[in-house]
Amino acid sequence: MRFDVLTLFPEMIEQFCSYSIMKRAVERDVFRLNVVNPREFTLDKHKKVDDTPYGGGAGMVLMAQPYVDAYESIVRADKSITVLLSPQGEPFTDSIVNEFAQADQIILLCGHYEGFDERIRDIINPREISIGDFVLTGGELPALCVIDAVSRKLEGTLGKLESAEEDSFSNGLLEYPHYTKPREYRGLNVPDVLLNGNHKQIKEFRYQESLKRTQERRPDLYEKFIKTSS
Repeated sequence: MRFDVLTLFPEMIEQFCSYSIMKRAVERDVFRLNVVNPREFTLDKHKKVDDTPYGGGAGMVLMAQPYVDAYESIVRADKSITVLLSPQGEPFTDSIVNEFAQADQIILLCGHYEGFDERIRDIINPREISIGDFVLTGGELPALCVIDAVSRKLEGTLGKLESAEEDSFSNGLLEYPHYTKPREYRGLNVPDVLLNGNHKQIKEFRYQESLKRTQERRPDLYEKFIKTSS
């Protein structure tokens, strides 16, 4: 897997991938990171990549030429997906994460200011992804969410791939609660079933807790799970 990220702030992406689990994944060659700065492709001597919008309005718009040229400089893999991070995109879900994890390459376009010149969309024709119904100052944080979520599904990123398979949403439910030492803290005890060594009972307890938590916190997911399970 390779992530190619078009961003005006390469350090944000590189720094994130130089810590903790992401750092180990890069060192193990689970995925490779390539950061491309559109400023390096502008024809303007001042490295300008934005300008005022035609028709008036507040803010600045990212120019088509630097972004399209930067995108076209990237060598494409056979199984490549191009993603534009945008609040207008389809919601980023676990099913999309699983889909992306089957690719050889994901190219991520990070916007800023008032957004992209529409011709960038017209020429590149990316898949637009949103991490939520809110607006951020740039696409770097959403891009990092994609990198983090997808890389967790790749063999070698986590200590055990099963860790990702038991995460929230992986089976349509929210994850069950976890406990560790000590057995008692401020009058709160670890449930006895987790201490008896009976793995069948533990599995059933965790399943019931997942159902309960999903019903309480995400009734929409709970109803969908019940319908598909019946």
